[in-house]
Amino acid sequence: MTPEPGARGRRPLGLRGRITLVTVAVATLAVLVTGVVSLQLVRQSSFDQARTQLAAQATLLARVPAGGGTAVQDRLSIALGDTEVGIIAADGSLSGPAAELLPPRLVRRALIAKVSTTIVGPNGLTLVEARPRKSGGALVLALPRASVEQQAQGALWRIALALGIGLVVAVVAGSLLARRLAEPLVAVARTARRMSRGERGIHPARTGPAEVTAVADALAALDVALATSESRQREFLLSISHELRTPLTALRGYAEAIGDGMIGPAELPGVGRVLLTETERLGHFVTDLLELARLESDDFSILHERVDVGALLRASRDAWQGRAASLGVELRVEAPSLSIVSDPRRVRQLVDGLVENALRVSPEGSAVSLSASGSPAGIAIEVRDGGPGISPEDAAVAFDRGVLHERYRDSRPVGTGLGLSIAARLAGRLGGGIRAESTPGGGAVFTVTLPAA
Repeated sequence: MTPEPGARGRRPLGLRGRITLVTVAVATLAVLVTGVVSLQLVRQSSFDQARTQLAAQATLLARVPAGGGTAVQDRLSIALGDTEVGIIAADGSLSGPAAELLPPRLVRRALIAKVSTTIVGPNGLTLVEARPRKSGGALVLALPRASVEQQAQGALWRIALALGIGLVVAVVAGSLLARRLAEPLVAVARTARRMSRGERGIHPARTGPAEVTAVADALAALDVALATSESRQREFLLSISHELRTPLTALRGYAEAIGDGMIGPAELPGVGRVLLTETERLGHFVTDLLELARLESDDFSILHERVDVGALLRASRDAWQGRAASLGVELRVEAPSLSIVSDPRRVRQLVDGLVENALRVSPEGSAVSLSASGSPAGIAIEVRDGGPGISPEDAAVAFDRGVLHERYRDSRPVGTGLGLSIAARLAGRLGGGIRAESTPGGGAVFTVTLPAA
């Protein structure tokens, strides 16, 4: 899909901007809803208050004795302003603009009972209150709703000002909140970019919400894991260099000696055997590297066939019997007839790798034992050697590439440093697992667990 023109270089809005926009949007919506509701409430409250006040004025003025003079004028002064006053005489005659608003039906009613209504007059909708007078006739007060709305404008403007201030405060608070929430994430992202450039030993700040702190802790753990992994890779590469250099040096030295004519005919058979041994060693090492690469690839294939585990262990014993005899090590099998569904070639490869490792560390006169036991969940294959055993510290890293090789290559017989790592990955590919531990009588035992199907 081709991006639209102008969108190719557009940067996505960051978390800080999004939080600010959401806060502004929510605050604006709240202000609009509050403003609309407040407008209706203030207008209705103003109308109700105006009617209540108008009714109280009408009741008070209706008690004024009929007649003229300054006394009546003084009492009527409280109704000045926008309120219109009207008088209905006892005979029904009308005087004043307020009285003229009432239709004949309400005029007759006002002479005997109070009237409270809204009438459309010359100034629009008008509140009307009429009260009968004890001396006869009735008093009428009228107040246009336009006057009430005009009086309410001040309150409405004050509400609008308060809502505007609230909106500004919400925008500022949202911006500060966005900054507070975004800064820890920006710091974590900055740390991740530094890690991607190869920096190690970085400690991201544990600030912000719990979720951001959890991400920072995960990055710190990842940093430690990457540093450990890269350290082991460097050690492994150094070990590979050492293992490759030794046979290559021997091959080159003898090749130069033969080329210079320094090797006589009588020495050639011995030199040939050395060259063959070093070549086999080099080939074995390259084979292990290739096997490890295959195990870590996504297209590693596994067959599913019925496997007789007892027969497989006996076949492995027979294959390694000659090597065991040359080392003076007894190789025995203790396994009943057990079967699982797995890949027979890969299971045999796994067992052969463990047997080779056991023969390497077992001294002359000791024994290497192969055994198997079953359970409803699967089987357990054990390979016990007569070597020096394995400490808990070594067992924890026994299946890491080259760790034990680097640790013991100068003090005991070691292989390529890849055999146990290959065994662990094979067991995992077959759906099982492997562990290493020392035995009470000496030596180490490697236990492989495989599922029944």
